[in-house]
Amino acid sequence: MNEHWLAELFAAIDGKDAAAFADRLTADARFHFGNAPPVEGRESITRFVAGFFDAIQSSAHARHRHWTLPGTEIVTGEVSYVRLDGSTLTVPYCNVFTMRDGLIEDYRVYVDNSQLFA
Repeated sequence: MNEHWLAELFAAIDGKDAAAFADRLTADARFHFGNAPPVEGRESITRFVAGFFDAIQSSAHARHRHWTLPGTEIVTGEVSYVRLDGSTLTVPYCNVFTMRDGLIEDYRVYVDNSQLFA
């Protein structure tokens, strides 16, 4: 995965563009976001992500490190969420992608955003 592809992925997320985000996934992808139950299938993931985007004003991801392993990409950084009331929460994250044919087959987001809706 090159940096341009990765930058476009995070731009889709921070742009709250669920369709552009889903374009990076295989049709049978699995998405596991924090402590939420895993979601399977591109269409279900698109609906889940769109619902999350509707629940926040915005997000901004800072990428600090990126590792490429055979079939796996790992990205760490910090994400700043702006809640609908305008307040913010910034937390560290680690994303692990299992890749297939240039798309994400398994997307795992390790983040503690439990205070986001508190």
